[in-house]
Amino acid sequence: MAFNPFRERGTPLEKQLHNWKEINVQPYDKNEVHPYTRCRVILMNGIETEGAMFNHQFARHCDDMDLKRHLATTRRIEQQQQKMINWLAPANESTLEITIGYEQVAVDLTAYLARTEPDPYVKAALDFALLEDFDHLYRYANLLEMTEGKKADQITSQLTEITVGRPTALEHRHPFDDVRRHYDRKKASPLTQLHALTILAGEQQTMNFYMNVGNRPQETVGRGLYLEIAQIEEQHVTHYESLLDPNASWFEMLLLHEYNEVYLYHSMLQQEEHPRIKKIWEMHLDQELEHLRIAGEMMQKYEKRDPQELLPPELPEPTLFQSNIDYVRDVLARSTDFNAFETEFLPPDKFPSDGRYSAYQKVVNASDVPSELVIQQHMQKMGKEYRQELQGPHPVERFRMQ
Repeated sequence: MAFNPFRERGTPLEKQLHNWKEINVQPYDKNEVHPYTRCRVILMNGIETEGAMFNHQFARHCDDMDLKRHLATTRRIEQQQQKMINWLAPANESTLEITIGYEQVAVDLTAYLARTEPDPYVKAALDFALLEDFDHLYRYANLLEMTEGKKADQITSQLTEITVGRPTALEHRHPFDDVRRHYDRKKASPLTQLHALTILAGEQQTMNFYMNVGNRPQETVGRGLYLEIAQIEEQHVTHYESLLDPNASWFEMLLLHEYNEVYLYHSMLQQEEHPRIKKIWEMHLDQELEHLRIAGEMMQKYEKRDPQELLPPELPEPTLFQSNIDYVRDVLARSTDFNAFETEFLPPDKFPSDGRYSAYQKVVNASDVPSELVIQQHMQKMGKEYRQELQGPHPVERFRMQ
């Protein structure tokens, strides 16, 4: 049955505030939680963080006290939502274990969005970054086994392969080459706009996480790996944020954020099997329906526009966490050697041979490259690299294990 977020009644705003005990939720059990429940927690933490950051920026750029108060009120509730979600992660889940979860989100969320994305250019952007995050999972998995003696597949299960993607050392590009063409919000599919905002929030959350925890490993190679991959996550935020139409008004952006939160909580609810966490998704969906209604009212008041003219009255098909092994293998086989130049994604035979990419590479990779070093050290210590290739040998011959 179609879900119309503009007609559904949410929880009244005055009933959305929680006390500390309610927000300080019981964490999931890291040994029993389904990998995709962990992924949903990580994603929705990022979605709420993006919502809070956007809302603050909106408030800093308006001079209307009534509007500022409306923004402050919904922002306070969304801050409580973020805390409730983030506090689901248990203290006995190490930083590296959580990092494996972050990269599983990056792989399977990006792959699903790419598979369902109607805009060819946005799909190409998703496919391009997918192979980079896929490689990050492989590098961190080797660090996890080498330093903590844990196998990453205990976290990812049999859902996501762990092997070489586009090697991280090759991902470092001149900043000019991470800026993309933006979609036209007046022509783009609503699904394209939701996908772009979702993946931006997810990658931004990963960037923020690595910016803050990357100095926690004791080993020099671990610290180096975090700082190297954190730089790529910043590139990915640039990559994805430039897809958004910068001509949208603040009220259009607010409406899209609130609609996307409704859409994603509704999506998470469709798949969640953890009964206690499912209740959180349901509660937050009811809260976000009211936030969407308020955003629509503000658009009508300040811009004299009907919000239902911008976004569809029925939510698109849900965004799902599911295994994407075959899809990732296909993208690997087709485009591992692609790189970005200006706004395009080019195969090796069309890529400039002596431009700014090679100059940038010579500077950042002038000494030992942490993402290569971690594999070398793992092989020295364990005798071989860590992989989980569930569907046979690597699809790219030169990356196959000898």
